[in-house]
Amino acid sequence: MTDRKPTGVSFETWVEQQIRQAQERGAFSGLPSSGKPLQIDPEQTAYDWALAKARREGVQTADMLPPGLRLRRERDELPERVLRLASEDAVRALAEDYNARVEAFWRRPQESRWAPVPGLADVEALVGHWTATRPPPPAAEPPPEPRRRRWWRRG
Repeated sequence: MTDRKPTGVSFETWVEQQIRQAQERGAFSGLPSSGKPLQIDPEQTAYDWALAKARREGVQTADMLPPGLRLRRERDELPERVLRLASEDAVRALAEDYNARVEAFWRRPQESRWAPVPGLADVEALVGHWTATRPPPPAAEPPPEPRRRRWWRRG
């Protein structure tokens, strides 16, 4: 744990002092890739680097989005998600849960006035999409006719 910067010492001087002390302790010796040039692609942007780093670390890139864009992306993925649900009630519950989270997002103050504002999901359209993609129910076989008893066996 590093100490706090003492008052009266410039920030640059304090940082240089911390680096010098770490070098004297040997904190920088024996590091992997020590003395080798950095592997930098001149064509790679900071965005490309961040995506590659996230993939190496196993982080979903959708988790890196700001909340408004994350909700928009989720709304765009709702039609595919509802196809995996088993009932109309589950579809409605999923859409209503999403809409509740969007309304909660609307109530929170935003970091910027330019922050993206997600829209609500159309519950009825999602239910209609789910219904249209369901396979038709199997035709029920008519019940067998009851066997009629012969008049002479009635008793």
